[in-house]
Amino acid sequence: MATLPKLIQSMRNEVTKQPSLVLPSLRRAFSLYDQINLIDNVPEDQLRFQEFDETSFTVNGVKYEGSLLCVGNLLMSWSPRYFSDITTDSLSIFQTVRPIPELLIVGCGRYNHPLNPQVRQFVKSIGMKLETVDSRNAASTYNILNEEGRIVAAALLPYGVTS
Repeated sequence: MATLPKLIQSMRNEVTKQPSLVLPSLRRAFSLYDQINLIDNVPEDQLRFQEFDETSFTVNGVKYEGSLLCVGNLLMSWSPRYFSDITTDSLSIFQTVRPIPELLIVGCGRYNHPLNPQVRQFVKSIGMKLETVDSRNAASTYNILNEEGRIVAAALLPYGVTS
């Protein structure tokens, strides 16, 4: 029994004799990331929304007027000018696009609006999930998901559209 207290004492001495490990300061660790801008290091062939105004979007340095439809890294003009113009016909391209995007983000203009149940059912029947948000958040969400390599689509009305 006398050996147990000696063993505990010797273990305490060993623990205190070990040099303490110094962790790098958080300031120094985060300062490395201040110098790296991952957002600007997007491949040239990848679409990225950079700006928007009341009537247009700037994508990869090019200004596009009116509504846009993006599928993966393909960009095209889209016919709807108002939220009420978004119909199954205006989204019919998704019946032929392969691979089918996992998500369709609908940018409703300045304000979020619920889509017609028929349009919702149409998108679901194709096999896509649907998200409706204002166009500013739709463009931002598209950028993030596209940069992650996800197969995503966006149907965007200009930000100035209010209904």
